[in-house]
Amino acid sequence: MTGDEVAGRDFVLRQHRRAADGEGWSFAIAEAASDTAVGQIGLWRRDIAHGRVSIGYWVEHDHRGRSYATRALRLLSDWGATLDGISRLELYVEPWNEGSWRAAESAGLRREGLLRRWQKIDGVPRDMYLYARLPDPGQH
Repeated sequence: MTGDEVAGRDFVLRQHRRAADGEGWSFAIAEAASDTAVGQIGLWRRDIAHGRVSIGYWVEHDHRGRSYATRALRLLSDWGATLDGISRLELYVEPWNEGSWRAAESAGLRREGLLRRWQKIDGVPRDMYLYARLPDPGQH
């Protein structure tokens, strides 16, 4: 196995453990015609005690710009909004990542603000836009 194959296998195994460990749920984003995975999306429960879950996703470079992220975000946030105990779904996007924040807005999440130096990436504090969806209280 190559290093990329080992890293890929390890990533998939980590995603499988998330549900069993109560951390959240991880799903493949697949191209409908071929059922080929083109990315990943997940709903993470780190702040569930406060009624918050966060969404994370990525789409392979060659498959960007085809609305995969928008459709996956819409599906996951629609489902997440129906889960008990969730009063808020959150998504964090770096300001330079226009494709990602456009996908979030197209999927119905609303930008609430800019969190300065919110998250370290490669050891460097990065600004993040905060997007959210507030489930309808009548959905549960």
